[in-house]
Amino acid sequence: MTQPGKTHPTSAHGGSIPAYVLYGDDQPPGWMDMVQVERIPDRSSLYQYDIAPHIHDGLIQVLHVTEGGGEVFIDGQHWEIQPPALIVIPSRHVHGFHFRRSVDGPVVTAAQQPLESLCAVGAPSLLPFLRRPLVLHVPPQQRHGQALTPLFEAIARETHLHTPGEVAAGSALLMALFVQIARLAHLLMADPADPATARGERPRKAVQVERFRVLLDQHFRERWPVERYAEELGISAGQLSRLCRDQLGQSALDVVNARVLHEAQRELVYSILGVKQIAGLLGFADEAYFGRFFKKHTGRTPGEFRAAAKDRLSPEDVGPAFS
Repeated sequence: MTQPGKTHPTSAHGGSIPAYVLYGDDQPPGWMDMVQVERIPDRSSLYQYDIAPHIHDGLIQVLHVTEGGGEVFIDGQHWEIQPPALIVIPSRHVHGFHFRRSVDGPVVTAAQQPLESLCAVGAPSLLPFLRRPLVLHVPPQQRHGQALTPLFEAIARETHLHTPGEVAAGSALLMALFVQIARLAHLLMADPADPATARGERPRKAVQVERFRVLLDQHFRERWPVERYAEELGISAGQLSRLCRDQLGQSALDVVNARVLHEAQRELVYSILGVKQIAGLLGFADEAYFGRFFKKHTGRTPGEFRAAAKDRLSPEDVGPAFS
């Protein structure tokens, strides 16, 4: 069995939550452009169909469970999977599975940052569906549901072509997939914008974590301290950190810093802004402070990180930042 990647201490999951690229594989930087498509049994069968709680740094997963079903666990909440079903698990949400041995269906794993960048320009209304977990039963006769299988098949084909334009085509197909997911959510859920209705009745802790994430998305550029988030949630900073450690395996400050870092990496790789401009956009007092923050968490300066991304990605993959 492959050794885990990084782990995050937590009391809720037996001491640590491992972070993987794909379950059981070590983890490269989350900013890297990647799309992986496989069948659910390909990996789950290696672990007797039990996937222990873990996270993916910088990667989003979409599962289309067409047969078998089972259970999924996301941020402390359990759902029964009744196929056909869609499951969306964004970056850094703690999740695990117990599948039936008859399970089948595709799972797409993609780099979240470039997908967010694409949707921010072409379809901003899709961003909430990239950032919140979703478990959705899709009636077989639903017309938008019938469009899912061809999309998953087309994404799988693009991952194996290795021809010019594959990144552009694959990105467009991923965005089309989330268009269908958003349509299904609006048709099948009472209020897709409300995390509580999106995933049913949830434990109080899970609801508080979701509220924290929503606030974080709204205010991370303002560099709010943990105390300010806690005040908005009506709890103490210590309670918020204990809540995050229990549910996410990190302190509240680590969660805040991870969100800032996620945006910094996305801007460095996929925008034309200079480092000083990015620092200002993210609420840092000056470029030097931003540089120290970034190097502390990545081991590289912002300039080194951008240069490495330029070497890693071909010109057609990155846009004007490297033209």
